[in-house]
Amino acid sequence: MGIRSHWKNYIDGHFVDSVAGRTIEVEDPATGEKIAKIARAEAEDVNLAVAAAKRSFDSRALADLRPINRGRMLIDVARELRRRQDEIAEVICYESGMGMVDSIDQVDCAAQYFEYYGGLADKIEGSYIPLGKGFIDYTIPEPHGVSAHIIPWNFPIELVARGVAPALAAGNTVVIKSPELDPLHNTFLGEIAGSVGFPDGAINIIAGYGDDCGTALCEHPDINQLVFTGSVPTGRKILDCAARRIIPAVVELGGKSAGMVMPDADLDKVVASTRAGIFFFSGQVCSAMSRLLVHRSIYDEVVDRLCEMVDGLSIGHGKDNSDITPLISERQLERVEGLVQSSVDAGARIARGGARVADSPGYFMQPTLICDASPDMDAMQQEAFGPVLCISAFDNEEEGVSIA
Repeated sequence: MGIRSHWKNYIDGHFVDSVAGRTIEVEDPATGEKIAKIARAEAEDVNLAVAAAKRSFDSRALADLRPINRGRMLIDVARELRRRQDEIAEVICYESGMGMVDSIDQVDCAAQYFEYYGGLADKIEGSYIPLGKGFIDYTIPEPHGVSAHIIPWNFPIELVARGVAPALAAGNTVVIKSPELDPLHNTFLGEIAGSVGFPDGAINIIAGYGDDCGTALCEHPDINQLVFTGSVPTGRKILDCAARRIIPAVVELGGKSAGMVMPDADLDKVVASTRAGIFFFSGQVCSAMSRLLVHRSIYDEVVDRLCEMVDGLSIGHGKDNSDITPLISERQLERVEGLVQSSVDAGARIARGGARVADSPGYFMQPTLICDASPDMDAMQQEAFGPVLCISAFDNEEEGVSIA
């Protein structure tokens, strides 16, 4: 592992420590060991980042470029991401716990977003509205201004790219708040942004906690747009803030996806899709298939097959591309354990797993199958963000759809 020990925020084209000099310690969730520190952004740092973004936007250095040239810079970002993908993926693997192969895929997905929106930059068009002789009516799309992006910890660089690339393509400047649990690899975008020609202040990247850094960013009067991916409670607060300030917001919040298995299903495919649906990245995915609804006539057979599949899953560090990698933190592990225990208390049966991996220094949860789960259980209603599948029986299609 060649990860440097100290990382900085990227503000106005420069890497800087925080105003207060405080840092965030970043762990390897597979071992619980501290692997690096990064400058901790607080309200004063937010002010500096937003001021830099506003100066850059007001200068029109990005917005007044020919759109094709903005697009070329975005495509250059994609090229640099791919050139450095192994270096970036290693940092993702060690700070988030994600497997190396999946970490490389995440960098590639980020590159694809920059490519896509790079190609779209010169295709943002206004319209002409015919109103009859003597009238001229037309629209010109204008960027919002300073766009704030609050990023979750499960796919940081991919979700940065998904929001930031279109913002830059349209001529906005951005302030990115990286997640405090795995903030390191987003700083590579700062290095890349400068190398491909983005104006100073067009892209600013800070790492901080939600209650101070995130709140200060959302409430800042010079922020013109909010973009957020994360939990429903936090998303509700951000939408409230956007409504009070009358600025646009884009949010993607949690999920509780369900699969539904009918009597004529190909059970080999059911097992394969369930494995991918809930155990990829240990279930830390907003679209994870965390509920499986099975027709009662095949319920026992499906459970037996899933138990066999779970018994074959490997558990270990992401560098070894294990099937089950660690959860992001001790706090997240405790939360998942609590949801599982609440299901047991409510009458569910644990067919496999059900607890953390014993004698492990990291934050590993056993792949868990909760059987006979009723729709009103917490684990059936709340997003777990762990390798936990709730399995419930239904008697007919209407009942299954209703539960889903």
